Amino acid sequence: MSIWALADLHLSFGIPDKKMDVFGDSWKDHPEKIRSHWLKNITADDLVLIPGDISWAMTAEEAKVDLEWIDALPGTKVMLKGNHDFWWSSLSKVEKILPPSIHVIQNNVFRWNNVAIAGTRLWDTPEYSFQQFINFVNNPRANKLIAVENDQGEMEKIFLRELARLELSLKCLPRDASMRIAMTHYPPIGANLTPSRVSALLEKYKISFCAFGHLHNVKQELPMFGIKNGVRYTLVSCDYVNFEPIKIG
Repeated sequence: MSIWALADLHLSFGIPDKKMDVFGDSWKDHPEKIRSHWLKNITADDLVLIPGDISWAMTAEEAKVDLEWIDALPGTKVMLKGNHDFWWSSLSKVEKILPPSIHVIQNNVFRWNNVAIAGTRLWDTPEYSFQQFINFVNNPRANKLIAVENDQGEMEKIFLRELARLELSLKCLPRDASMRIAMTHYPPIGANLTPSRVSALLEKYKISFCAFGHLHNVKQELPMFGIKNGVRYTLVSCDYVNFEPIKIG
């Protein structure tokens, strides 16, 4: 039994006019790339972490076809909400449409054998920036996104709320778990591993691995993340890992 991670699937089977091709040639037919790599690596006995931006759907009904596509792939899947998962409202509404192999984290913990997974979406924070690591020329929506997310006061308000949600989830981790994993959608630490408010929490609750996504069009030649004070930080955005799930355990 192995543990894998892959973020930012950005599926759109329910709204086919929302394809990812606009973000570059690497995204062309990306669901088939995901499926091919998934079937090559992952078995029915494995666990797959999917930390956010799962579907472009706006409603739960639109998202069902994307979730069913994921459900048809091998393994047990555990997800959390990304900033583009607008279909994800209350936990009760999401759970009503979940296929049998998919589970979600929202202010709670998912346990798989002796592994426990906590997490939350997070948000942007002034503690660190990734602008030097991103090929903005390849992102036609970059300027718009920067303008929307540049309200520092609102960003901090949302970030603090997410930080509280993360600790709420981490507090639910069972003491007897042999491995403690965290998922976040936004990166929990800077690329150079300078300590952050999130990293302090992950260390406090003895997390051994944190998987996250959100970053796209990343400059592959620049080193990013790694191990800091016992926590391994790994970026698993689809396009960053060539649409292939990363084995973490």
